[in-house]
Amino acid sequence: MPFERIMGLHVIDDDAYQKYREGMTPILESFGGSFGYDFKIAKTLRSKTDEVINRVFTIEFPSREVMDQFFANPDYLAVQKRHFVGSVESKTVIAMHEIPVQ
Repeated sequence: MPFERIMGLHVIDDDAYQKYREGMTPILESFGGSFGYDFKIAKTLRSKTDEVINRVFTIEFPSREVMDQFFANPDYLAVQKRHFVGSVESKTVIAMHEIPVQ
């Protein structure tokens, strides 16, 4: 069943984060994954975390198992290490759920 993860990030270097997205998107797509929504936000009105959130997005996969395989993939991990680590101060998993097939 399709699986979605809703994420909040505190991006501190937009240029480096964009390079991360450019590098990881082809790998994501090779796993059948995609981004659904993507927002830059200016103000958080309510949160369950003390972490700052200025970017919110959804990322979708064919299944939870495929998501786990993607995040463990050596090519993805190399891109993450090169661009994500210095560009994001914190990440928050807002929700994860199966997407009902209609």
